[in-house]
Amino acid sequence: MTGDDDAAITADGLRKRYGAVQAVDGVSLSVRRGEFFGLLGPNGAGKTTTLEILEGPREPDEGTATLLGERPWPRNPRLLPRIGVQLQASAFFERLTAREQLATFASLYGVGPRRAEEMLARVGLAEFAGTQAEKLSGGQAQRLSIACALVHEPELGAWTLTTAQVEDQ
Repeated sequence: MTGDDDAAITADGLRKRYGAVQAVDGVSLSVRRGEFFGLLGPNGAGKTTTLEILEGPREPDEGTATLLGERPWPRNPRLLPRIGVQLQASAFFERLTAREQLATFASLYGVGPRRAEEMLARVGLAEFAGTQAEKLSGGQAQRLSIACALVHEPELGAWTLTTAQVEDQ
């Protein structure tokens, strides 16, 4: 990988093992700022592990990664407000409506409720704002999860989907 100052994400030779299972096997990539990039694949392909290495909560066994020009491991608190990540499984607070979920995530980043309302409309959930998150359809829950990841307008947003989820959308 080159030392590209315009890179949002770089990975060089990432590897991660869990016992005998090689979850990530030599991933190298470079994603420039402003580009859209996807990790698609079946369950067990290493998408989530790769993303966790890139965002910082998981240490690679081998290789290096940078995110917005900084090393994500060990967990880098300077990166947290600059990124928005949504993994393939959505986890919401129990019994909160879509609006309440999004307002809660917004408040964690110091963002007001107006932005939360804008994001509900942007992801096509305005008419479901009063619906409890656990009562949303799978696709609606995914859209809410993406809105939660992007409500604070991060420099970098990322999410993973299995190929089955892509087919369902």
